[in-house]
Amino acid sequence: MPNTYSQIYIQAVFAVQERANLIQPEWREELYKYITGIITNKGQKLIAIGGVADHVHILIGIKPDYKISDLIRDIKANSSRFINQKGFLRGKFYWQEGFGAFSYSRSQLDDVAKYILNQQKHHAKKTFKQEYIEFLNHFEVEYDEKYLFRWID
Repeated sequence: MPNTYSQIYIQAVFAVQERANLIQPEWREELYKYITGIITNKGQKLIAIGGVADHVHILIGIKPDYKISDLIRDIKANSSRFINQKGFLRGKFYWQEGFGAFSYSRSQLDDVAKYILNQQKHHAKKTFKQEYIEFLNHFEVEYDEKYLFRWID
């Protein structure tokens, strides 16, 4: 859109089906590169990507004419297909339904990117459930716990 200027930064978080620990270190970087390609091909800007075996965080600069839900749907659908076609797992890989999306200002980007890139260290101290509920509470997102991800404690 000509003459449209924006600065929209979103951190999206989504989990593996049943929160299974399926994203293995041997192929995690290849998955992240593939997700980066999806985001770039959709005309959006990846700032940071990271995660652990059961979930992924991405920090994206998104244009105002692109729906976040469409982008996450495309990332999840295409990356699932990629994982399954590569044969990284014996069974089928699926992302869990839903995602979290949280907005940030430009001044927060460095801190959020560092947080995303340090997921391994961060999750040595905190579960994904604790982390996700903290995000929801921090951003004052109303939620019903029965509709959150299926948790494995």
